[in-house]
Amino acid sequence: MYLNVDSQFQKYEQSLSRFIHSFTSSGVVLGNGKRNTIKLFELEEKTVNIKSFKIPNFYNKIIYKFFRKSKARRSFEYANILLKHGIGTPQPIAFAESFTLLGLNKSYYISEHLECDLTFRELVEIPDFPENEIILRQFTQFCYTLHQKGIEFLDHSPGNTLIKKMNDGDYEFFLVDLNRMSFHQELSFDERMKNLSRLTPKKEMIEIMSAEYSKLYLRETEAAIFQKMWFYTNDFQVKFYKKNRIKKLLKFWRS
Repeated sequence: MYLNVDSQFQKYEQSLSRFIHSFTSSGVVLGNGKRNTIKLFELEEKTVNIKSFKIPNFYNKIIYKFFRKSKARRSFEYANILLKHGIGTPQPIAFAESFTLLGLNKSYYISEHLECDLTFRELVEIPDFPENEIILRQFTQFCYTLHQKGIEFLDHSPGNTLIKKMNDGDYEFFLVDLNRMSFHQELSFDERMKNLSRLTPKKEMIEIMSAEYSKLYLRETEAAIFQKMWFYTNDFQVKFYKKNRIKKLLKFWRS
């Protein structure tokens, strides 16, 4: 097992290695773990979050060994890039990989565990969530900052932004599930709007987001921003539900 530990956490290397080797039998499970498994471990005064990625299929085993970095390694590297750009994400600690002759077998991403007050999903599912509109507007400002820095978060979905209320009453945002990101010199208007398409199907939320985004992105009118954001949101929803229907039909035929 290859373990790469950030220089700030070198003194914990033995403990981190022990956590990984005993991952299946120790730690506290976080979430439902349908594809990947996340567990929490106590490391002196810290709680660490270890994400064990699903063993890839035969094709991807080879891809991740010879042609592409593993999801764990990308998560670690992208987290460091985000922090260098001043973008919130849990502190990256390490990543680990094990390979066989066929290719990548197991991989793990380790970060500090962040206790949050909510995720973006709560804003979607609980319309009367306290300070809903305030959070949504501040989140939109956060997304604008991402775009201005050329960061395209490809898994920009409701569960992948952690939200924490600070002592001054403002909110801070932290990205998780980082293995799919792209970095650009500049994002086009369409790239920006498409990047927000997976967050919510609710028109009233898109109206608030487009109004707030228009205060910052002065190249387009509020109407144009709403129109484009709503177009990409609808486009994503149609494709999403079509894909789900196909999956259900395939599952039915196989049963």
